[in-house]
Amino acid sequence: MEKVRIGIIGIGGMGTGHAKNIIAGKVLHAELTAVFDISADRLDWAKQNFSDKVKIFDDLDAFFESKAFDAVIISTLHYDHPVLAIQALKHGYHTMIEKPAGVYTKAVREMNEVALQSDKVFGIMYNQRTNPVYRKLKELIDSGELGEIKRSIWIITNWYRPQSYYDAREWRATWSGEGGGVLLNQDPHQLDLWQWTCGMPKRVRSFMSFGKYHDIEVEDDVTTYVEYENGATGLFVTSTGEAPGTNRFEITGDRGKIVIEDNKLTFWRLRVSEREFNRDFKGGFGSPECWKCEVPTPGENTQHVGILVDWVNAILQGTQLIAPGIEGIRGLSLSNAMHLSAWTDSWVDLPFDDDVFYEKLKEKIDNSTFKKATVREVTLDVTGTH
Repeated sequence: MEKVRIGIIGIGGMGTGHAKNIIAGKVLHAELTAVFDISADRLDWAKQNFSDKVKIFDDLDAFFESKAFDAVIISTLHYDHPVLAIQALKHGYHTMIEKPAGVYTKAVREMNEVALQSDKVFGIMYNQRTNPVYRKLKELIDSGELGEIKRSIWIITNWYRPQSYYDAREWRATWSGEGGGVLLNQDPHQLDLWQWTCGMPKRVRSFMSFGKYHDIEVEDDVTTYVEYENGATGLFVTSTGEAPGTNRFEITGDRGKIVIEDNKLTFWRLRVSEREFNRDFKGGFGSPECWKCEVPTPGENTQHVGILVDWVNAILQGTQLIAPGIEGIRGLSLSNAMHLSAWTDSWVDLPFDDDVFYEKLKEKIDNSTFKKATVREVTLDVTGTH
């Protein structure tokens, strides 16, 4: 195979972006050959904007049975990512899902089991893993340069959304339509990067406000505290109701402190570790010598195109993925644990009981203002963006 033929499910905001990048030749060794959607308007748009080489489908079974492609990009609403990924993998297609991996871990775990039994390449659109700043952070942590992590704090409140954003789609910011608010829509990348660099915590305590700043039923303000096996702690603060907002990620380790803000990485590097200084210093007041280092982070942030190129290369050459699809459950586990903690007003240990979370979520769905229909009737209508 010299080229990977790609079919896209859902040509709303994200799906259209992927389609345009492929057609423009930005994803080397890939070509767009098929799209599926249930929206007549989007299908008409596709017919007007795509060449005759791109087959247009309004029937999902016909799409999967067509064999008009080798790989599938799933760009639909959150609930359908696991369902459609399982179908795509079982039909023998390489699969890429948009973030988040799903809404609840029970469904994502089932998806991962299918993926692990498949010989197809399964990826997730964690495009922030291509950002040189976060890649350098991971390198510094994994190499031991920062030492053992003591604390991490991520304040990510620059997600401001006015009420009109939520009013634009009836399913938006509802338990039935999206399954969550700021955590599931805006923060999947940050939750992934947090665990990708700092690891998974052992327990979570979260405090949330639901519709604090907006007329919505899901969370728009979150403060979460976590604890790790080694005694380290973490704090995650996020909101869509603050303007101006902040995006600052700070990680303190035994050998200094790293701060990422304004897309720059600053390392306050200790010449000797804090634990070593604490043990050996006899002068009463004092602290380790510290150098402030503006760490270069060379390289291009290739974002969505970079993840697609990486996926296509893995299909053609067997290379390792930057963002394997099965890792999507980690960030979602953090999100689910935060919700469960807020709903129960208690600590939640990781891993938690998938069934308990699912039952709690079902209660929210049953009382949701948006009455979700079947997959084909509603949840593939992805004409908006997150």
